[in-house]
Parts: sequence; C-alpha cells; structure tokens
Amino acid sequence: MEEKEILTEEVKPSNFIHDFIDEDLKEGVYDHVQTRFPPEPNGYLHIGHAKAICIDFGTAEKYGGKCNLRLDDTNPTKEDVEYVDAIKEDIEWLGFKWDNVFYASDYFDFIYECALKLIDMGLAYIDESTPDEIREMRGTLTVAGTESPYRNRPIEETKKLFKDMTDGKVDEGKMVLRAKIDMSSSNMNMRDPIIYRVLKATHHRTGDKWCVYPMYDFAHPLSDAKEGVTHSLCSLEFENHRPLYDWFLKVLEIPNPPRQIEFARMNVNYTLTSKRKCLKLVNDNLVSGWDDPRMATICGMRRRGYPAKAVRDFVDKIGVSKAYSVIDYALLESCVRDYLNENADRAMAVLRPLKVVIDNYPEGKTEEIEVDINPNKPEKGKKTVVFSREIFIEQDDFSLNPPGKYFRLCPEKEVRLKGAYYVRYASHEEDENGNITVVHCTYDPESRGGETPDKRKVKGTLHWVSATSCATATVRLYDRLFLVENPSDEEGVSSFADNLNPESLTVLNNCKIDADLVSSKVGDTFQFMRQGYFCLDKDSTKDNIIFNRTVGLKDSFSKKL
Repeated sequence: MEEKEILTEEVKPSNFIHDFIDEDLKEGVYDHVQTRFPPEPNGYLHIGHAKAICIDFGTAEKYGGKCNLRLDDTNPTKEDVEYVDAIKEDIEWLGFKWDNVFYASDYFDFIYECALKLIDMGLAYIDESTPDEIREMRGTLTVAGTESPYRNRPIEETKKLFKDMTDGKVDEGKMVLRAKIDMSSSNMNMRDPIIYRVLKATHHRTGDKWCVYPMYDFAHPLSDAKEGVTHSLCSLEFENHRPLYDWFLKVLEIPNPPRQIEFARMNVNYTLTSKRKCLKLVNDNLVSGWDDPRMATICGMRRRGYPAKAVRDFVDKIGVSKAYSVIDYALLESCVRDYLNENADRAMAVLRPLKVVIDNYPEGKTEEIEVDINPNKPEKGKKTVVFSREIFIEQDDFSLNPPGKYFRLCPEKEVRLKGAYYVRYASHEEDENGNITVVHCTYDPESRGGETPDKRKVKGTLHWVSATSCATATVRLYDRLFLVENPSDEEGVSSFADNLNPESLTVLNNCKIDADLVSSKVGDTFQFMRQGYFCLDKDSTKDNIIFNRTVGLKDSFSKKL
C-alpha cells in the first residue's frame, strides 16, 4: 500500500490556485472571478467538505467575486431535501454566504439540449449493451477499450431511441447514451463515457418530469458554464476527468469556458468520511446520528462545540496543495483548543464529585468569591461564585495514600481552594464497602484569596463548587471514534467497526456545576477549570442539563495508544 505522509505540524505552502487565477486575470482570460460549491445532497457534509467550502468561498472573497451554492441533484434515488437544508446550515455556520442557490436540475433542459446536439454531431449514441458489457469494453489502464457494436448506429435511430428513453418507454439499465470520443485513449474517462441513463424515480424538485438523468461528468461542466463559473475548483480525484470536462465544453462550443483546477482532499486520521460507512455507523446505532459529536461531519463538530473559526483556522494552516497527505487530528484539536483558550468563559464544574465538609467554617454562612470570567479578556470583568461550609471537589483530588509528587488534598498536605481558602484534611467517612463518601477539613480564615499573614505557599490548587449553590448535570466525555489512523482503509464495513474506540464516549451523571450555567444556551462553550472545554448539548433540558466535552486542556489521546 502507498505510504502516506502524516502532517503533524502547520504546513503553509503557497496557494497555487490563486497563482493560476492571478495569471488568468493578468492575461485577460477572465476579467472577474466566480466559483461555486457543488455538493450532492445525498448526505451530510464532513471535514473534507469544510476545506472545499473555505477554498471555494474564500477564493471568491479574495477576488471580490461571487460563489454560488449549487446542489448536484442528478441522482434522485439518493437525494433528499433534508440534506439540502443541512448543507445550507453547515455553510452558514462556517461563516460563508452564497450569492445564489442553484441546482443542477435548474439546467436539465439545457443539458438535455446539449445531449441532442452531440447526437446531431455524431458524437453520441445509444448503447444497448449491459452494464457488465460496457465495463468490459472500457478495457484497463494497460489495455485499450473496444468499440461497442452500437457505436456507429445512425444518428436518427439514436435520436428516436433517446426520445423513447425520455418518454419512459425504456426500462432502467436497458439503454444509455454514450459520448463518442476515443476507446483507445490512455485516459479511461475518455473511452465513450455514459452521459445519460434511465432512472424512473421521483425527483425532489422536478417531480416526475424526467426519467432520464445526466451523469455527473456531463452535467458538471455544463452547469458550470451555464452558471458563468470562471474557475471550477475541485478535489484531486477529478484531475483525470479534466480532459473530459474540457472536451464537452470545446465540442459544444461553449463561450468563455471555465477552468478546472484541482487540489488535494482533506484527509484526517482517526476519522471516517465515507458516506456508506458513516451510514452504517448510524444505522447500526454505533453512533447516535449524523451529528454525533464523535463524527467528522460538520454538524457533529458543531454539536461537539468546535468553533467555526477554529475549523477555518485549521483549513488555513494546512494550506492548499496537490500532494496527498494525511493530517494529524491533533492539529484540528489544537486549533479548537487555541481558540477556546482565548475566547471561552471560565466555570467550575466537578465531574466526579466528592463532598468536603469544612468543620470549622460557620454553619449557614456563605460568601461570594470573585473569579475572572476570562483571564484573557479582562474587559469581561469578574463574576461571583458562592462559597459555603459544604463543597464538592473531584474524587481524584483526594487520596489517603498519595503517590510521590502528589500536590492535592491528602493527610500530609495543605491545599488551596481556587479563589477561596487554604484547607487541611481532618478526617473522612466511609460507606459499608469502604468507599470514601465525605472528607472533613479545616480551613484557615486568614488565607482567603491565597494570601496569609505568614506568607506561606501551597503547591496544590483545587477547583470546587458549593454544595448549597450548584446544579446537577450529565457530562459526556468524547474522544476519537477510532483506534486506527485510517479507518477508511479497512476492507469492509464490519472490519472498520471492529476498530471503534471503546472509550470514545463516557457518560458521567450527577456532576456538579456552577449554578449560573443553568441559564446557558445550546452551543455555549466554557472552560471547566482543570478539566477542558465543554458546550451545552442540544439534548439538554431544564431538568436534565447535558454538557459535551469539546476538547481537553491538552492532547492526551496519543498517550493512550
């Protein structure tokens, strides 16, 4: 198998797409720039589409041009309005706005007329061979194709049969319309490609008007041309299709034809973007849906709490190239972490709570402790949290028999409660199974804010929440969905499922959070001190608050492998 380069650091090559456009504008090939983003509405967009969106829309923005959204709805058996709506939402969430929304179906009449023109020119014919026979005729990369026995049928006969196909008189798979190009071409895409087939399915926009539909390779260049696209930007797998793209435009004498430019796809390790395999994940309930926060879909990243700006920064850091590479998922997480560190408000939350009673703190007394809303944005000021005699800390922040260099609460050490007081261990309570249920401490009343008259310092600072002023929440800890770097390389949908990370989701109930987090809105993101970054999930209700972990404070996944 081909060895794949894995990029673990920022790579910012020159943007060769813009170099080509600069050249075209300088030479007067075009006097403006117009691009398009042309997804097929047969599924949800993923991280790879995010790169294409940024390139298509970003290029138009740079040159003061236009970028249209064009839905490639040429296969009615796989397309749905649900996907159209999701695509629009994802583009807007990423921060882009199309100039117009078009559909390939808007051009069906034009594309059909172009097919008739090819027939009249003797450059298209009806082939009644079976799909297997046509596949066999194409030959191989080293063996030339063979001509169809129907290749030289009379033009009038082809026109009649094409009309029969159009009128619904031909069953699916019985006939196709093929372009007549060159069966001996070294480029297999030029070996008389199919340009129309019969599909007796209701289209989500045109209804039952059509029962013949154009193939992508035919519809795409004609849609670009009809729409006025100057630069058709697409991923590298279409590089070998470019001669066919140009051939259709040339023989049909399309004025001011677009220029196709290809770039490398976005390949990120530990992710899956194959729609077929993602659909199996959904259908087999291995994930909760297309927007499961572990999915590499844009809606999944949005639900997990990834900021749109961080995703755009990630695409920008990777740059645009033609070289095949696999991007390290840690780079995406790093962009998310950097953005949230700068912009996320701080909050205290205890995910695995252990009750602490401060024995010498007055019963019934509470204090307001000031903490920074965001230390990176001092203009946001401070907020107050309630301190009381009973608080919660993390279970991992207490140990009766601590290991070496343990600077949290234990019998031998004094620790500081964030923004509050120094405390010392006094005693503890256990249940019938020997599990510690309550830790008793004493506090130093003169240590509020971390300053004491004797200027003593402690190494451990713990976050906490007041037992009398907190809310209970469910927290979902998400990690990468797969244990292998390239799950798409697995042979089948069953084999890649065997490589799911069993720790990709951990659900914690009875977590204790700042009381003011109850008023958060879906998608609001916070740094839970010492824990990571979390956002409020769409499943959250007033009576069942749910937060998703977006990303940890540092990359820990590689250490687990």
